[in-house]
Amino acid sequence: MGEVHIESVSVEEAWTRLKGDAGSVLIDVRTIAEWAYVGLPDLSAIGKRPVLVEWQGFPDDRLNAAFVERLTEALTPIGADRNSELLFICRSGQRSLKAAQAMTAAGYACCRNVADGFEGPLDPNRHRGQLGGWKAKGLPWAQG
Repeated sequence: MGEVHIESVSVEEAWTRLKGDAGSVLIDVRTIAEWAYVGLPDLSAIGKRPVLVEWQGFPDDRLNAAFVERLTEALTPIGADRNSELLFICRSGQRSLKAAQAMTAAGYACCRNVADGFEGPLDPNRHRGQLGGWKAKGLPWAQG
């Protein structure tokens, strides 16, 4: 099977879509450690919460073999279906792209990757959170 093309959206566009479409969902696929120590997107101002399902574990980086099943279970009670817009976010956009591809392959029609993720790319000092991403763009977030 070839790579599935996934549309990438900026963090600002993701926020606009989350605000404008009551059925859209932000899915954070980082690790429990990242959620706790780096922070989470705060969607409370628009009456939403991010769905949290790890793409891979910490510290072993093993892929979550039950990812599609766990995410499907998490989407059902919030009324999301295979046609809901699902916006995937991770630290910098790599894991979220893979997660979006997996959910597209599972039959979800509107999976998007949030480019630059929560913390964005590395700067010249090898630090994240300055050049791009959810936090650097001033979007609402909270410490876990």
